Amino acid sequence: MPQLQKDPASSASPGCGPLIPPLSESLRPLRQQIFERVRAAGSIARVQVAKELAVSPASVTTGVFDLIEIGLIEEVTATREGDAGRGRPAVALGVRADAYRVAGMKLSDREHTVVIMDFAGNLIADEVVKRIPGIMTLPEVLTAIETLLDRICEKAGIARSSLAALGLGLPGFVDSRSGAVFWSSVLADRGINIAQAVGLHLGLRVHVDNDANLVTLAELWFGAGRGLSDFAVVTIEHGLGMGLVINHRIYRGAHGLGMELGHTKVQLDGALCRCGQRGCLEAYVADYALAREATTALNLMGKDGQSINVLLESLYDHAKAGNIAARSIFRRAGRYLAVGLSNVVNLFDPSLIILSGERMRFDYLYAADTLAEMDNLAIVTGRARPPIEIHAWGDMLWAQGAAALALSEVTENLLGSGRDDPTREVAAQ
Repeated sequence: MPQLQKDPASSASPGCGPLIPPLSESLRPLRQQIFERVRAAGSIARVQVAKELAVSPASVTTGVFDLIEIGLIEEVTATREGDAGRGRPAVALGVRADAYRVAGMKLSDREHTVVIMDFAGNLIADEVVKRIPGIMTLPEVLTAIETLLDRICEKAGIARSSLAALGLGLPGFVDSRSGAVFWSSVLADRGINIAQAVGLHLGLRVHVDNDANLVTLAELWFGAGRGLSDFAVVTIEHGLGMGLVINHRIYRGAHGLGMELGHTKVQLDGALCRCGQRGCLEAYVADYALAREATTALNLMGKDGQSINVLLESLYDHAKAGNIAARSIFRRAGRYLAVGLSNVVNLFDPSLIILSGERMRFDYLYAADTLAEMDNLAIVTGRARPPIEIHAWGDMLWAQGAAALALSEVTENLLGSGRDDPTREVAAQ
């Protein structure tokens, strides 16, 4: 059975961002490739950068000079094993951490989380705010975001104006390129360009994505997916989502709305989903689906004021104690999850599947019989199915993924083909 894994943010490994193999990507500008190599490594020698990018040392030296001139990287002392105290210390390259700062924020049904990171991906501050469950109007969303952002900036001891960008994640159907949210369980209205609205309200660049993509970005930048070219993340929380990495990059589909595993249909005219349609996988696996079943199984009908978390914990305790009805609810949800996971394997053949989210504490969802059923539903090839890891941390990881989105966008704007003028003043405070 898969084991629970620790939060990747607690790892002491240096650097952040995808660990892309040499020679696998040559279409991005050389300066950008150099910078991303440095950030991924934490610190790295010029000669190693040249070797990994298969370019001449002179080309790397020119690119490094430009990156140092515009304040994005700097020379750092590198300690070589066995060389302590002997001669001049080796010099390596590292990201200038104070060049830019970004914020990452996740909005959810029950709490909002936010982090601030420096340009090297180091965590500066984090904050979580509980909220009363329910949908919000756009003015309420703008107020909540501004209040939380001001709160985290005060905690970090920086001015809001010193942030280069805000990465924002929320559940639902999100077009990350345009910033539009077509539907979200936390928004009262549909078809809102949330990136534009928040950006105008705050006077800040805002980049928006589906929250499952942000968990996937967190794994790609800080966690188990850094060295993998292809992997999938399935999130089980208030809803059910999925993110997919192909060739070290998030895959979002032609219109930015792909990978909605939770809204694939598993039952014609089935259970009602939060999206308004029936028969969605999410409506059988997500927490509100389990809570709906728990009110009947635990004879809680008519008891108002019971939160979903209380219902789920009670359901889990009853299942662990041997309650047949409670165990059958988790068993049924696990079977539906097996259907979804087998479809992921059949469609994408990922090298790893990560099951992520606080609900993964409920081990009935990935019990041995659930995984065996997944194996039975997957295409029979004679090869072992992709390994599955269970990551059961909470919403803070989603905010870290939002910060990774902001870091990626700032880097792309500075050094990509459609970059800003990189000679503008570096926002170091």
